[in-house]
Amino acid sequence: MIWRAAVLLAAGAATLPLWPAPFLGVAVMTVAVLLLVAVDWALAAPLHTVTATRSGDRAVRLGGTATVTLRLANPTRRTLRAQVRDAWVPSAGARPDVPPATVLTVQPGGVATLPVRLTPTRRGDRPAAALTVRSLGPLRLAFRQRAGSPAAPPWTLRVLPRFDSRRHLPEKLAKLRVVDGVQVTRGRGQGTEFDTLREYVIGDDVRSIDWRASARRADVLVRTWRPERDRRLVCVLDTGRTSAVRVGDEPRLDTAIDAALLLTALAARAGDRVDLFAADTAVRARVTGGNRPALLARLVDAVAPLQPALVETDFELIAAEVLRRERQRSLVVLFTALEAGALGEGLLPVLPRLAARHRVVIAATHDPVLSRLTTTAPSSPDDAYATAAAWRALAERDRVRAALSRHGVTVVDAPAHHLAPTLADTYLRLKAQGRL
Repeated sequence: MIWRAAVLLAAGAATLPLWPAPFLGVAVMTVAVLLLVAVDWALAAPLHTVTATRSGDRAVRLGGTATVTLRLANPTRRTLRAQVRDAWVPSAGARPDVPPATVLTVQPGGVATLPVRLTPTRRGDRPAAALTVRSLGPLRLAFRQRAGSPAAPPWTLRVLPRFDSRRHLPEKLAKLRVVDGVQVTRGRGQGTEFDTLREYVIGDDVRSIDWRASARRADVLVRTWRPERDRRLVCVLDTGRTSAVRVGDEPRLDTAIDAALLLTALAARAGDRVDLFAADTAVRARVTGGNRPALLARLVDAVAPLQPALVETDFELIAAEVLRRERQRSLVVLFTALEAGALGEGLLPVLPRLAARHRVVIAATHDPVLSRLTTTAPSSPDDAYATAAAWRALAERDRVRAALSRHGVTVVDAPAHHLAPTLADTYLRLKAQGRL
């Protein structure tokens, strides 16, 4: 707008030799331009009556694209010529279909539609930050712009975790069917419970004959067995400082969430009850098993806004929460880091109480950089120090793993991209052995 006024003054300056007094000519031209600016400002559509609304997607998976549409309504009798900047937080990855420099023309009583495509780069809630509307005059010499007018309609896009481990689910479900006895003959074994009675056929194990029932029926009856169902699984996400460490391409917390989702989907299909909570110095999220078809969706929505907190995790709080809420023996899967300091001072003192009532599994990821440093020969003094530090870190992990094993804890220590399937296999093995 300023450059337009400057062009008018420059054009008027070409006529200065025709004026008897140059200073008078400058003054007259300046006043004329200012009058034009004032008239243009007065003719610009007022913004206090313009309304803005939003519609579109409320949730999207990380890596996907959502569309949120902004609608500007012009109830005035003047034509609205507007430049609109719909700002979102940077991690929302907003790409407006209409560039902010574009001048929109909205007729009286009309509505302008401005779609914004969002490709978030982080998990969690991504809110709309601000809305700025600039109403231009017909001459484009002046504009109206007022903070908070129109009011920015609130909108928050929830970015859900990717759940990349979903691709392992068909394979794990096939193993589950084997455990359930769908693809093998049912028989008595560890981790099974009584199902029904049926008539004896040649080839049945004579140890399965129910002699009392056979005497009542005057026929030989055998017992059939089925895998245990309706067991309890508790997933505990450690959201303390160790969960903020990046292992591979993503934070440790995101890897744990992905593994917890696969484990939840598998356990729900197996007929087990799944609870989940996340905690550090306080409980950050909680999902209790209920409507199993909707359990995974509720869990995904609950863990989406979780972010690591730069505090030491209170394992005393976690143990007390599990013992208070889970009266029945359960499989407790704790997603944390095998860090000597955090576990040695926090978890090991409370672990005997927890392991005495529940079956405990520690799920952790190890940094592939450590393994790579210990398998390559150092080429410089700095590399030698790094290699020595890697060996020491791995030795501390081994000591922590041994200390946990002495309490009967199962430790799943795998690379980030293998944690989810490895943990699922551990769950299936424990279920087949009847150790849930």
